[in-house]
Amino acid sequence: MDVPFFWVDAFATTALAGNPLALVPDADALPDETMRAIAREFNQSETTFLVRPDRPGADHRLRSFTPAGVEVFGAGHNAMGAWIWLARSGRLDPGRDTFVQQIGDELLQVRVSGRSESGVEVSMEQSAPRFLGRVEDRVALAAVLGLDVEDLAGDRLAEVASTGAEHLLVPVRNIEAVDAAQPDTAGLRKLLADAGAEGCYLYTVDLDPVAGVSAYARFFNPTVGIVEDPATGTAAGPLAAVLVRDGLVHDHARIIIEQGRKLGRPSRIGLSVDGPLVTITGTGVVAAEGVLHL
Repeated sequence: MDVPFFWVDAFATTALAGNPLALVPDADALPDETMRAIAREFNQSETTFLVRPDRPGADHRLRSFTPAGVEVFGAGHNAMGAWIWLARSGRLDPGRDTFVQQIGDELLQVRVSGRSESGVEVSMEQSAPRFLGRVEDRVALAAVLGLDVEDLAGDRLAEVASTGAEHLLVPVRNIEAVDAAQPDTAGLRKLLADAGAEGCYLYTVDLDPVAGVSAYARFFNPTVGIVEDPATGTAAGPLAAVLVRDGLVHDHARIIIEQGRKLGRPSRIGLSVDGPLVTITGTGVVAAEGVLHL
């Protein structure tokens, strides 16, 4: 069996930036174990498979796996890259700009604009925000992140929030503290399990307002085998909701989170929050294609 695949750099305007996604279209014939094996082969933070939807009203169904074989849900770069490819490959009705994606059992709206050779912009709805509890042991939290307690933000606690995936959002003092983090994988995995979270989003809002960035972040997810991710839509969504809830951003329709700089893959994730509606926006490019011979 020959299985075509594509490489999409999401949250990027040029190749070799943003967050790379391995994408396998027309994957209905692949058993789950083969999907997991392909995800291990690509060894990217996520590999997405496009399959036929099984819920009425959905245009496309997405299934995403990590290198550890864990299926993950939520609309982040895994979905962003898939829709960028769908738009660039001519698979979307040119008379429409709004579509519905199925991820797990959820149906989420997608808007595709700017379908041209110069680029595609995709906006996706995420699930309504949920705020699921705080982590109060600052000493233990700092230790597993490889930081001093003084590096954590003094006026706010870390908390678990979700717009489709539960992540621990950890506020720290400044960019230097974000970049200094060196998590202890085993310790962070246990802390996340105890907190009921999947990944850890370390961030600061201590930024120059002239830069137009609302927060600077790094993402670690040892629970599903991701050491560090350069652009994480499923973590940026709940962070945007927290920033709006706490009055840390003034323009709820234009929230920008920068991520990936430490990995040499700078990414900017655009978001808007309107009550329970969180929308994530980004661009991307199809950087490569090939065929798996199975």
